Amino acid sequence: MEKSTVYFTDFRCKVGTSQLAKLRKLCLAAGIGKIDMDGKFVAIKMHFGELGNMAFLRPNYAKVIADLCKEQGGLPFLTDCNTLYPGSRKNALEHLDCANLNGFNTITTGCQILIGDGLRGTDEVEVPVVNGEYCKTAKIGRAIMDADVFISLSHFKGHEATGFGGAIKNIGMGCGSRAGKMEQHKSGKPVVDPELCRGCHRCAKECGSDAISYVNGKAVINQETCKGCGRCIGACSYDAVYNPNDSANELLDRKMAEYAQAVCYGRPCFHVALVQDISPNCDCHGENDAPILPDIGMFASFDPVALDQACADACLKAQPIGNSQLGEHLANPDWHCHHDHFKDSNPNIEWKATLEQSEKIGLGTREYILKTI
Repeated sequence: MEKSTVYFTDFRCKVGTSQLAKLRKLCLAAGIGKIDMDGKFVAIKMHFGELGNMAFLRPNYAKVIADLCKEQGGLPFLTDCNTLYPGSRKNALEHLDCANLNGFNTITTGCQILIGDGLRGTDEVEVPVVNGEYCKTAKIGRAIMDADVFISLSHFKGHEATGFGGAIKNIGMGCGSRAGKMEQHKSGKPVVDPELCRGCHRCAKECGSDAISYVNGKAVINQETCKGCGRCIGACSYDAVYNPNDSANELLDRKMAEYAQAVCYGRPCFHVALVQDISPNCDCHGENDAPILPDIGMFASFDPVALDQACADACLKAQPIGNSQLGEHLANPDWHCHHDHFKDSNPNIEWKATLEQSEKIGLGTREYILKTI
């Protein structure tokens, strides 16, 4: 497979210009104008942020993409699917309220907002996974699959289960219906070491499935109820919660890649990633920790695999921020350094599996040419 082209611009702005103008210029240079959108529905997949989280992308960026689509005759809409865990986005009504409270509406974005898998997260389409090894079909939100053109607008950041969240995660996990998310998460579930557990209840507060109870002051995870999201692992300060299945996160990464293949295959796609506010964990949290790395810039490509690889490479070259989860880990004299910013921030992850599987099944290539705009 030939190298893909990834376009990049940093966040520097001279007086008289803006980041929004730079994003528009980047997308045009990357070829968004070559997509036939005339009279066609265009799904713009992004994350609206959990209530309390402040790291998600501003709606201003979404409006740039929506305006470009409308200029090309497209009918754009912003979309995401409902979550597995209790929070402010577990059904379409609360999800839309959350989006509105976080600034996403028809005025700020210039287009409508549709929740891809419907009111209860059950409006789905079962889509074949071309070359799938772990998932032969994928359960994707119906509105997303009904679109003629698909665009992903991703906040590239760290992630406690997949290492980083970029285009592939935004597409694969984000477009899965509730049943689709269950299918991706179900392999490998965490357990608690009672000797290390101090009964602080932090894991239960972070649990995405109300699966944690306490027996004699020690946390116990109900394996039937647990969805395997791993948020409890990141919440525990005492390493009492761990995953006994070493391949669990790797399996999640590979299934996520195959779900992304199902979403993208056979229709025009375009992908944008903003590498800023690089928090250590997902925007699904009701808070965000300090960025682990400085803001880097904006990337765009027709290839989501090359895009994620380019973003990851840029992050690995960046200088860690001292007052952050990553900085604290690296400053610990007893820390086993992995020389990998994502793994040194969240040691239980295996982020390369996402890119390896994506390339293997033909979603894209990890080889790229970077063009700076």
